[in-house]
Order: sequence, then structure tokens, then C-alpha cells
Amino acid sequence: MTNPAASLTEMIAAITKTFVIAHADDPDERLAQALVYNAGRLAWRMREQGVTTDYKTSVSDVVTDADRAAESFVAGVLEMLRPEDGVVGEEGADRPSKSGRTWVVDPVDGTYNFTSGSDYWCSALALVEGEPAEPEKLVFGAVHRPAMGYTWFGGPEIATIRDGMAVDRLTDTATAQLSIGTYLHPSWLADEDVWRVWRGVTTQFATLRMLGAGSVDLGSVADGSLGLWMQHSVADWDWLPGKALVEGAGGRAVKVDAGGVTWCVAGNPLAVGQVEELLG
Repeated sequence: MTNPAASLTEMIAAITKTFVIAHADDPDERLAQALVYNAGRLAWRMREQGVTTDYKTSVSDVVTDADRAAESFVAGVLEMLRPEDGVVGEEGADRPSKSGRTWVVDPVDGTYNFTSGSDYWCSALALVEGEPAEPEKLVFGAVHRPAMGYTWFGGPEIATIRDGMAVDRLTDTATAQLSIGTYLHPSWLADEDVWRVWRGVTTQFATLRMLGAGSVDLGSVADGSLGLWMQHSVADWDWLPGKALVEGAGGRAVKVDAGGVTWCVAGNPLAVGQVEELLG
């Protein structure tokens, strides 16, 4: 009888080897975009064949075989092509950096959506210098959304693109004219401090979106299809790729403490400033 786990391991090893041969000479920018594209496509194909879902902290905090396989693929490629760089992944990849650079990986962002059959999910990564929690430099972010077929790429010193085309630079627009993308887990509704802060900000916007994949949200902020994004207690892999995209589009991406938690806020400079005042 065939061992499914062994078969999956062999498949990932074969895919990784083929990818490495094809991309051995890629610069970082091209490698990053190819990695998120292929990780997202791998997860997509695995979902079509059926995946096993495990639960982390709650029924909505899930992980699948596809998450693990996609992260194993990305980590394996980087081990071969960037052996001196560190790797940190949501699903456990953890290789210390010898170069001072670290690749921060989210193989499937929006896993609850992914397991529910929604198309609102992506594969994302960022490259940083220094510790991911407080990097000395955020080099770039790359996000691929398989259902739409496009990839965002950019950074603070790299103009953000979507499928190779430059996005429009973000211009100052007040919160009252914008949509806000956000997320608040139902359990936080019982926390009066957090609820008060969240409500105080979201009610200042024209409309609200709660879609469940932070890196897709942030890519959408960068290309102007979503006005601003705000969420609290965001993991590095959910924040850094999209932060890079927003900054590469001329926006601001900041962290602000309020209500006992730390909020990540990203959007055009005027709107982010207005939210900072509301949080203050």
C-alpha cells in the first residue's frame, strides 16, 4: 500500500528540484515572484484533490496539508538557492540566518477561506534584513492570488507592480471617502477596550470589508482597490509582505498601540495619519 505522506514528500522533493534547476540564476526579485506563484499553484492543485484540515487554536484557525506542502517547497528552494539566508514560516519553517537576511513565508494566507472553497486567499513572502519582528530593512514583499492569477511585488525602495504593471501611486484621501479592510475575531467582541478602539476607527470610513486574508487585503490597498487596512496582533508573515507592497505604492504602514493591543495600519499617508489620531 502506498504511504500518502511519503508520496507527498517525494512529490515536493521532485517539484523543488525541478524549480531549482529552472531558477538557479534568478535574482532575488524574480525568485520571490516565482516562489509565491508556484507555492500558490501547488496549494490550489492540492485543494482540488482534497486536503486534510487540522485545527490550531479555534475552528477558524486551521492548517492543511497544502499549507505544509507549499511551505516545505519554498523552504526547500531557499535552502538550496539561498543557503546563507534565514527562513521563518507560519507552519514551522525556521532556519537561522547567517547572512543577516531572512525570508518570511506564509504559504497560504486565508486558510479558513481556502478550506471553505473561497477564492480569497494567497501565497506570500517578504525578505528582510535583521530580525523579522523589527527588521533593519524591509527589502520587498511578493503576494500571489491564484484565483485571480496575478502577483503583486514591491518594497519601500521598489515601486509596486501587479503582474509586471506599475500600480498607481497612492494619493492623500480622507477616511470618509474610503473603504476599510479589517478583521476582528468574534472572541474579541467581548473585550470592551479592543471593541471600542476598533469601532471608533471603522465608523469613520465610507464602508467596511472583512474578507479574511490580510496579504490579499494589503495588496488591494497597494493597487487602490481597497482604501485602508487595519488589524491588531498581526503575525510578521501576515504583515511584512503587504506592508512592503503598500510602501512601494507610496503609502504608509505603521504599528500603533491602543486598547491593550498593537494595531497594524496601512494606506495612503493622509488616511493613515487620521487613523493614528483616532487610535491615539
